[in-house]
Amino acid sequence: MKKKIIFIRMRMALCALLVLFSLSAYGQKAAGVVRWKAGNVATESQIKVWGMDSCFVALKIDDATFARMQGKSWKANCTLHRDDLRYVRVLHRNADGKPQMGELVVDRNVVDDVLFIFRKLYDADYRIERMCLIDDYDADDERSMSANNTSCFNFRFITGSRTAVSNHGKGRAIDLNPLYNPYVKGNKVSPANGRKYAYKRDASVPYLIDKNDLAYKLFRQRGWRWGGDYRSLKDYQHFEKQ
Repeated sequence: MKKKIIFIRMRMALCALLVLFSLSAYGQKAAGVVRWKAGNVATESQIKVWGMDSCFVALKIDDATFARMQGKSWKANCTLHRDDLRYVRVLHRNADGKPQMGELVVDRNVVDDVLFIFRKLYDADYRIERMCLIDDYDADDERSMSANNTSCFNFRFITGSRTAVSNHGKGRAIDLNPLYNPYVKGNKVSPANGRKYAYKRDASVPYLIDKNDLAYKLFRQRGWRWGGDYRSLKDYQHFEKQ
């Protein structure tokens, strides 16, 4: 009887240790998610603890993220519902090829496309210098583009309209490496510091997006339109889905 009691106690102690180990692993993973900060380099050990799937995920807009957006990308006249959007967390390779934490806010209906494309880009060692919410730049497009920041949602109406929402305003347009792939219409170039990359589009341009570029191919594969195909202007950074 005494041996049986000892055996039971040993089993209980072993089970307790297993539970503590599992909770510790879960806690590390949860803590890693909490520590996700766009712009920070992720170590290989962090990625291993989190799991790659946790590094490419779409989440509902939580209160903290929504607070970041208020009065910036989420304007007072925003016609969307908060649940129309998702917060997307992805890894990307920065200028030095290191894994870097990135974030986007996108329309919930394009989540699958976005996760697919950016996972493929990451696996292919495609370089994206920076990917933070445009709210970090007070939703100022020029500032964000000048910093070569890749972004998506920024609520606004189409120029000249009070009712038609732009694709950026819906979270259905992404500007990728915008400094080196500027908006060009005649003599107007945006961002202004991207002028030297506006008219000479060849392999000498860092982060060049053209029809041979992997990002172009992946976005087109998923049915997105590229601004470099526009006739009246060129928006080399811009991909959108109607």
